[in-house]
Amino acid sequence: MVLGFPANCLRALCPCPLPISAHALGAKLMEQTGRPVVPIEATSKSAERTIAFHVSPLRSLAERLTFLSSIRSPDSQTENLDETYRHTITVHGREYQKYSIDNEISFQPVDRDEANRLELQNKVFNKVFDNRLIFPRNCEPQRVLDCGHGAGSWAFQVAENFPECKVIGVDISPHMIPDDDDYDVMENLEFQVDDLNRPFTFPPEDFDLVNSRMMAAGIDGSRWTSYIQDIKRVLKPGGWVQLVEIYFNVQSDNGSLTEKHALRQWSTKLMSSVEGVKDLRVGTRLRDLLLAAGLKEVESTMIPLPLCEWASEPRMRDIGKDNRKITRRLLTAVALYPLTQRLHMPHDEFQQLIDQAQKEAESPSLKTYFPLYVAIGRKPS
Repeated sequence: MVLGFPANCLRALCPCPLPISAHALGAKLMEQTGRPVVPIEATSKSAERTIAFHVSPLRSLAERLTFLSSIRSPDSQTENLDETYRHTITVHGREYQKYSIDNEISFQPVDRDEANRLELQNKVFNKVFDNRLIFPRNCEPQRVLDCGHGAGSWAFQVAENFPECKVIGVDISPHMIPDDDDYDVMENLEFQVDDLNRPFTFPPEDFDLVNSRMMAAGIDGSRWTSYIQDIKRVLKPGGWVQLVEIYFNVQSDNGSLTEKHALRQWSTKLMSSVEGVKDLRVGTRLRDLLLAAGLKEVESTMIPLPLCEWASEPRMRDIGKDNRKITRRLLTAVALYPLTQRLHMPHDEFQQLIDQAQKEAESPSLKTYFPLYVAIGRKPS
């Protein structure tokens, strides 16, 4: 790997008077990154001095995140990866990002179990969407932003399938990004840590496509209007946004699911636990949000996501079979902290609720599903 650093970045790395020797800066880089650094050349062909280095490859994406934050320029649009973002707390055996809990950003776990669940969920989504990663027709993006990358599954797939495309994933938590033991490190893929409840720091008209998936539990309820406006601002003219959200209000169209069922109680308690903080119903109004932001060619749909294999149509039956395997993990992951810590439900009572809800989810006679909302919109040219 060869890195070139202009003068303003040199000052950020080593706040000493220029000129600075290449060897001195190399030592500073090695101190901050822990990687072997060898200076190649120093040039002054332009008004701004540049020094180039060969850097030993970083062996994991976590290392790359640390490295990128350590070489941040004062003019950079991303923030240093402060150790605050790495701190976790343990609640009933699950790990949560302390920063997210303290600031009411997200109440979902950030441990390996959650990463595995998200990877399995991504596989279910792939079946639901017929392996289409990008929904708008005739969209061949050069730059893609993935809002709330989670375990990074979607971002990895896009970077792999579109090798000429630069993919940037942003999430408040760096914990679930896998090392290259699980994935090949791709040069066209970058992950950043940031709170998407704050205004975007990317420049205007920077991306061809913005993907936002399963963000209802992370975006503040009052933020959605400005969140969509931020997405529109960073899209290039003619660029697309695609949104995917599950409405965690379990449904059944045959009238068999009542308020007495544990699944309905799970939904009601979850909604109540984050009321005033998150809008878990936002999926129902994605179309309205895109239209209100001035986006064009807006399309939206609701797909019933079966909780088990009750559907008569073979494709949806197969999706229900796969979804059945991860429903219990979802019921626990999404609701454990909100119900036990925000509603103060005793843990044994919570486990009983999950046990009963899982039995109901596996019952073909109830024909239960989560409404899955999908919407796309295009920034006017």
